[in-house]
Amino acid sequence: MNTIAYFEIQADEPEAAVRFYQAVFGWSFTRQENFPIPYWRIDTPGIRGGLLQRPAPTPAPEHGTNAFVCSIEVANFDDVAASIASQGGQVALDKFAVPGVCWQGYFIDPAGNTLGVFQADPEAG
Repeated sequence: MNTIAYFEIQADEPEAAVRFYQAVFGWSFTRQENFPIPYWRIDTPGIRGGLLQRPAPTPAPEHGTNAFVCSIEVANFDDVAASIASQGGQVALDKFAVPGVCWQGYFIDPAGNTLGVFQADPEAG
């Protein structure tokens, strides 16, 4: 108990967000019928999630995020960063070392959501 077991991504244009996350991370999505809003279940290698039509306005970019940000562990930070850029994402905070732990960075997806990406590396620094 008390572990993260499910996550959700909100988007004004959920179909575009599905395409972005499929292209960058290879996640699979299943559209759920009979929900009160457009909703897709997400299957990732480590945790289940959902993607939904945004129910409230996105905060202005200069206000940062008002959400719980998740970071995705990847095999190659630089390759994923390039993929994010090619799919319309933006850098929010450039790659930096967490000494002895990993390389970390933050991005903004095309729907305006902040996400973290990290590559484990005990020699980071």
